[in-house]
Amino acid sequence: MTLEEIAIKVIEATEMAGMSYMTVGAIAAGTHGIPRSTSDVDLLIDIKSGKGINTIVQNLEPYVRFSPQVVFDTFTWGRRHIGKSKFEPPYGVELFETFDDPFVHSEFSRRYHQFVPLLGRKTWLPTAEDVIVQKLRWGRSKDLDDARDVLAVQGPETLDMVYINHWCTEHGTIGRLQAALDSIPPL
Repeated sequence: MTLEEIAIKVIEATEMAGMSYMTVGAIAAGTHGIPRSTSDVDLLIDIKSGKGINTIVQNLEPYVRFSPQVVFDTFTWGRRHIGKSKFEPPYGVELFETFDDPFVHSEFSRRYHQFVPLLGRKTWLPTAEDVIVQKLRWGRSKDLDDARDVLAVQGPETLDMVYINHWCTEHGTIGRLQAALDSIPPL
């Protein structure tokens, strides 16, 4: 099974459970910026909607083995359910629960339904601005690269930079934003 096929199974299982979601991580960043290799599928799921994450896990049982232990992420203060596909090569599946955080509420309220060429179907995505803010917030090397790439592809002149600056100021990541902007190669 390919990453794309696993991603579609995860999205379909989430939709069958009636859960509101958005596809995040490398798939979202690649849709707005420059696609890169990834070995996992990440969804942010509104835990107040639908039949619950356990229904998604049950729907995915033929394809994904989830750890019975729910992980509490000390960086985001959210819970996530971590699984691995049952096929070779194994792909990771992470289901992030929404939690009480002003930025998470903002990005989730701004999500939109978009065709994603990689998946050959529509899925719910964060806006380009929200991908940038979240990637700068996480701050890992690949996240900083993703933020720069989305900024470069979309162009700061087309993005809501007031919104991005607001959240980067809130998160203390304004220096990361400036570094990302400074690293965009000239045309």
